Amino acid sequence: MNLASNKGWLAALAWALSCLLWLAGPAQAQVAKEVPVPALSKRVTDLTGTLDAGQQQALETRLAALEERKGAQVAVLIVPTTGPDTIEQFATRVFDQWKLGRQKVDDGILFVVAKNDRTLRFEVGYGLEGAVPDAMAGRIIREQVVPHFKQDDYAGGIEAGVDALIKLIDGEPLPAPAAQSDSGGGSGFEWGDLLDVGMFLLVVLIAAPPIIGALVGGVAAGFMSGSLLIAAIAAVIVGGLSFLLGVTGLKKAFLSRGGRGGGGGGGFGGGGGWGGGSSGGGGFGGGGGSSGGGGASGRW
Repeated sequence: MNLASNKGWLAALAWALSCLLWLAGPAQAQVAKEVPVPALSKRVTDLTGTLDAGQQQALETRLAALEERKGAQVAVLIVPTTGPDTIEQFATRVFDQWKLGRQKVDDGILFVVAKNDRTLRFEVGYGLEGAVPDAMAGRIIREQVVPHFKQDDYAGGIEAGVDALIKLIDGEPLPAPAAQSDSGGGSGFEWGDLLDVGMFLLVVLIAAPPIIGALVGGVAAGFMSGSLLIAAIAAVIVGGLSFLLGVTGLKKAFLSRGGRGGGGGGGFGGGGGWGGGSSGGGGFGGGGGSSGGGGASGRW
């Protein structure tokens, strides 16, 4: 009787332990489930040491030229594994955090490779789904990238994939990149120049009455006091101060509206743009782009 009781107690204990292990399984998976998204500091992020410095810089140069030409941003990420996430889930998390592409233009693409998992994906922003439809993205992966990867030529595969994406993006009529600072004698007249002229004329119209008034008042005071020179100097000082105050006020008002240039939400084109490869320093933030899940995945 005592033995039977012990057996019953042991059976109950085994059942309880089984329940605990069953409950602990999901908890353990939860702890280890997400591979962290790396910080975005350059166009090519290799966490596996697959690409050497020269290969990374060559890709950076290609992608920088694309951004300058079209405004679109393409980033390459190489990780060892996506963990329990599928390549699609991981790519979505990265894109959501990096926010590639310009805000409201959504012209970003993430090219992610999970080397140990032997999977890869193009995650395409909304604005480039016409230029890089899912079927075309799949073809590039199968025909341009995977053959290189199967030969352990990762640099060649990534280069081929990037070049194919660039060709498609170049054929897409995207909004022009944000205006860059003039680097070599401007050739064309822009509406922004007309705005500058208008602002200058407005400053003159606002500042002229105080200057004229000061001059007239100074001259009159000079005749009254018998010191025309002192009155003229005083008139110039007062008028100049009035002019400077008018210019300063208008400049502050103009800068507060963001100045010239398109592209919403702090795109890469202006200050805080792409970090310029391994020698960049300073890094950059995403441009505010988003993805609707378009693109394609592959294995090798």
